[in-house]
Amino acid sequence: MSKINVNGVVRDMTAEEQAIHDADFVTPKSLELMKLDVIKQMRLEKLIETDYLANSDVTMPDNIKTWRQSLRDIPANHTDENAYNLLLARNDAGELTHSIWSKP
Repeated sequence: MSKINVNGVVRDMTAEEQAIHDADFVTPKSLELMKLDVIKQMRLEKLIETDYLANSDVTMPDNIKTWRQSLRDIPANHTDENAYNLLLARNDAGELTHSIWSKP
């Protein structure tokens, strides 16, 4: 929930105020781009976790190579908000459910 400043008092927006704010400032396209930005950041973090395997003195297993390539291909293979929603889906424990996020 967003905050609003009313006469110097900061409070949470009501549902109605939030809906008006969202209608004015959050377009469907901007929401889609925000989701893609989150996905790209998560992808980057996963790639960084395994960057050490790309050193010249380490042999990267084929399954890790394939997984890293799948991560790099996310923007090309997932191109709409429905795909982004699947990538961002979480279970009741808050864990990501899409298989692409699971390191082999």
